[in-house]
Amino acid sequence: MDNGIQGFFKNKTVFLTGGTGFLGKVITEKLLRTTEVNRIYSLVRPKRGVPIQERIFTWEKDPIFEVLLKVKPDALQRVCAISGDCLEPDLGISESDRRILAAEVHVVIHGAATVRFDEALHLSLAINVRATRLMLQLARQMTQLESYVHVSTAYSNCIVEDIAERFYPEHLNCSADKILKLGELVSAEVLDQMTPALVANFPNTYTYTKALAEDVILQEAGDLPLCIFRPAIIMSTYKEPLHGWVDNLFGPMALCFGGARGIMRVTTVDKKAKISMVPADFCVNVALACAWKTAECSVQKGNVKSPPIYTFAPSEGNLLTYGDFIRSLVVYRDLIPLTKMLWYPFVFCITNQSLFPLAAFFFHTLPGYFFDFLLRLKGRKPILVDLYRKIHKNIAVLGPFSSSSWNFDTKNTMRLRETMSKEDLEIYDFDIALLDWHDYLKSAMYGMRLYIGKDQPTAASIAKGLKLKSRLKILHYAFTSLLIYAAVYVLWSLVKLVV
Repeated sequence: MDNGIQGFFKNKTVFLTGGTGFLGKVITEKLLRTTEVNRIYSLVRPKRGVPIQERIFTWEKDPIFEVLLKVKPDALQRVCAISGDCLEPDLGISESDRRILAAEVHVVIHGAATVRFDEALHLSLAINVRATRLMLQLARQMTQLESYVHVSTAYSNCIVEDIAERFYPEHLNCSADKILKLGELVSAEVLDQMTPALVANFPNTYTYTKALAEDVILQEAGDLPLCIFRPAIIMSTYKEPLHGWVDNLFGPMALCFGGARGIMRVTTVDKKAKISMVPADFCVNVALACAWKTAECSVQKGNVKSPPIYTFAPSEGNLLTYGDFIRSLVVYRDLIPLTKMLWYPFVFCITNQSLFPLAAFFFHTLPGYFFDFLLRLKGRKPILVDLYRKIHKNIAVLGPFSSSSWNFDTKNTMRLRETMSKEDLEIYDFDIALLDWHDYLKSAMYGMRLYIGKDQPTAASIAKGLKLKSRLKILHYAFTSLLIYAAVYVLWSLVKLVV
């Protein structure tokens, strides 16, 4: 067996689930660009009228693969789509494809999941828990399997403040096996109605089902060469393969973009709380290092008796608070504003959640009705009031995470890095203790502007954004002054009536 990560993946066949998602694309790109992997089988959910392999070929136009295709123009030919769906009882994989996977796969990276915090329990249970069991069953049929990486989340056990790199079955009111059996006995509607009782102290169905998935692994992984990878909030890439690449809005990125557009002006955030986010390219490096180390331990020890857990979160000596994060947003609002803004960008952070509905009414709902009224006058469809309803729902769902802090044990991950060679550290490093947060956030903000806002990083584009921001700033302060004057006038009139 070749030493090192590159040597390990040489001529290997990888089965990747969640490959069409954000993290999955970065994993695929890094494998193809830095290793001589033989083939990547990627589980792809069928879409009516679109051949599954065609969905892979469309990646040729995706910015994330630009660097790869310049160096290896035929690289994507090594990616083979496998038709499947984690919602299906058998993962939707055909018998012929199962035989291929069983005969050829050396490495499994199971990253498919529903990451919606408010997903219906029956859907979250099927995708995050039952699919984990079905993947383990499929892995046992793989005659050449050397390593299996299950992608979980650092928040899978967030009902405790200090989270160690271990399993927490004691915090589940029922085992995963019992919950899965319950799901087979009752209808989806009945199961969803039982959500509050089943989820109990977990903040949402996502973290709850991720905890159940880990319980499935604890109980059923057996002698499979398997590990669990728990990343914190995955943000845009830092430097690889592109600075700040991101392809969708999630978590803090939604806060960034909503604030930058001048749409979201108030949210529930404790500025002193720690924000545990990590760059996507660092996460990929950890995942690939986990796969290598798991195979190495399996070869050396015969098998992995208890699956190791690797948590990836900011280092204790290099933490970032929500206050630091928001101050960075303000800096880049003034340096690289978007060219399409609804209003002057600003965000008020409400610590007391009971005050949020009142603040949201004045800063969101009321202006939303005003702008929708103007849209109606122009004969256009009103959108803001409905948009604010969705934003308020998301703020409520994310509330427990933007107002609390957790302490994550990352000793296993730090030891993993210490075992890597100098050569591997140059290609797959993930030393977050030395991460320059200011430089990373700069990369993330420029990336958000380019890949989400579709604003090119040119002098003309930035000048256009600065001009619009200046105009909106004048309007904002003029309108604010008018409101203050009106409020003072009303109060003065009331005082005169009383006196």
